[in-house]
Amino acid sequence: MDPLFWPSETNKFRRFTPESLAAIEERIANKKKEQVKVKEKNKDQGVEEDKLTPQLDLKICKTLPSLYGDIPEELVGEPLEDFDPYYSDHKTFMVLNESRTIFRFTATPALFIFGPFNPVRKTAIKILIHS
Repeated sequence: MDPLFWPSETNKFRRFTPESLAAIEERIANKKKEQVKVKEKNKDQGVEEDKLTPQLDLKICKTLPSLYGDIPEELVGEPLEDFDPYYSDHKTFMVLNESRTIFRFTATPALFIFGPFNPVRKTAIKILIHS
């Protein structure tokens, strides 16, 4: 594989934090504003937009490719910011287990009660991903 196409943030595993969630919400709001402007501008032209698609090697239940490096032990089973650019404007986070399997969860409140940082939800996620 050509090194130019490798992810630019190799070995950069970042925890999913309230600041991460706020940044995602800001990107979503900016994207909506941008779409409104583009629709008004291209109303008469009929120009198609380029749609971003999920990366095939970062799909749910696949093993994280080795080019991302080793997972720090303290981040196994912890919510992480998503590597896939497709999910940069989706309220999601990913969790990796010891065998580097990718699990993706929504950051919206589960059962309208448990937010993504709730200890009960974190425990449930750890139980779910445990091999």
